Amino acid sequence: MLADLLPVITLSLYVSGVALIIAAVIGVPLGASLALHPIPGQRLIELLIYTGMGLPPVVVGLFVYLLLSRAGPLGRLSWLFTPSAMIAAQVIIALPLVVGLTLSAVQSVDPALRLQVRALGATPAQVMWTVLAEARSGVVAAIVAAFGGIISEVGAVMLVGGNIEGSTRVLTTAIVLETRKGNFELALALGGVLLALAFFSNLLLVRLSGRRAN
Repeated sequence: MLADLLPVITLSLYVSGVALIIAAVIGVPLGASLALHPIPGQRLIELLIYTGMGLPPVVVGLFVYLLLSRAGPLGRLSWLFTPSAMIAAQVIIALPLVVGLTLSAVQSVDPALRLQVRALGATPAQVMWTVLAEARSGVVAAIVAAFGGIISEVGAVMLVGGNIEGSTRVLTTAIVLETRKGNFELALALGGVLLALAFFSNLLLVRLSGRRAN
């Protein structure tokens, strides 16, 4: 059974890990920038970000499918039913979570800290870095929440990945398939692995929250 599980687990971690890195690289600076430098229409932008945090994964999957289909604007990439398409869908799901929670974390930092750092002659980049360091627990919580959201979603990756054995099959889609086949032993084993990953993500979040409280 282990030989059956390893490729699925490895691909799940690869797809969600790469998607998380891309979402974090884009989302953390974007969320911090919106918190530190409000722009016209900020309220509307925040509303859109918070709405995006609740995007139904199957709708994201449909959107990415239409983009990457042969008739779609990005069809020439030939990403449909590949891990690249699954990563793209998970980035769209994770990005609003990272941006929105980072924005909230940075907004919760005492504004006096920015004034003190600026008074010492810090550049805008140094100010952002200092505030992000102060809000690091909230930022890490945003990243952990995003990982939990994408590692456990099934609708989007099923639509754009196709659940192809040895190519695009991940934990969630494998659980659906094995359940339909009546192979409940393997489905439960996959579910246990998925729960373990979610547990360790939440454990990390709790430890970081406890460290912040101390």
